[in-house]
Amino acid sequence: MDAGMPRDADDRSIRARRDDAIARLAAAGLFDAEVDADLLIGHVLGLSRGGVQARVVMGGELSEADAAVLSALVARRVAREPLQHITGRAPFRSLDLLVGPGVLVPRPETEGVAQLAIDALRAMPDAEPIAVDLGTGSGAIALALATEVPYARIYGVEISPEAMAWARRNVDEVGVAVTLVEGDLADALPELDGQVSVVVSNPPYVPAAAIPADPEVNLHDPVLALYGGDDGLDVIRALSRRAFALLRPGGALVIEHFETQSAPIADLLAADGWRAVSHHRDLTMRDRATTAVR
Repeated sequence: MDAGMPRDADDRSIRARRDDAIARLAAAGLFDAEVDADLLIGHVLGLSRGGVQARVVMGGELSEADAAVLSALVARRVAREPLQHITGRAPFRSLDLLVGPGVLVPRPETEGVAQLAIDALRAMPDAEPIAVDLGTGSGAIALALATEVPYARIYGVEISPEAMAWARRNVDEVGVAVTLVEGDLADALPELDGQVSVVVSNPPYVPAAAIPADPEVNLHDPVLALYGGDDGLDVIRALSRRAFALLRPGGALVIEHFETQSAPIADLLAADGWRAVSHHRDLTMRDRATTAVR
């Protein structure tokens, strides 16, 4: 039997095509085969996951063209192309972002990092506080700040032209005010030195030798967004120095990182003059972020 075709090529019911997609995805080792199958069907039909499940119960059917498109999309996912590249979308907090090759797909754990920055920004006494997202990628954190703290001025800095193109698309689609700047975070926005309330970053922090096991990451995520030198901290060192210059006294720094990097990050931040260094766990109870005060 052709692996690209359903078990019964004549059965175009959503239930049968969903069952076939789940079987193919599970056989490829995908942990969330049911979720992926529902999202792929929803992408083809323009439905939410709940909408797909309702159509299964109600006995819906795919057209011949839609069935062929679904089979091709499932084959791409079986080959471990990221689901978000296939659908072109990635959820992030209240946002539905455009993503694809050349930009890091926003992760659920980064939503918690964004929350730390949002909380810090809301706590600032300024009437119009400034926040800077260094290494903005798709614009996920910057856009979360802009939509959830609408009275703040938000900047996003990104060195990759490919990622910046995605950030610009997302800013245009979401329709909020985020100033995007293409350049190196190490010397970004000197005109804002001493004026910023919050600096947040999900920088490249993977050690050079720690190649991620998931094909979706090591084959599709941009290298520039992943690796931070031999110990993973090269970009964070530059980030610490630049953020210290950008922030006003009392301003907050929020950094995402590996669970094993809390101690060395605390040491380098202390050496750079930061105060109140604290570590924060994600929903899996692993250290995921460090905050500090200027």
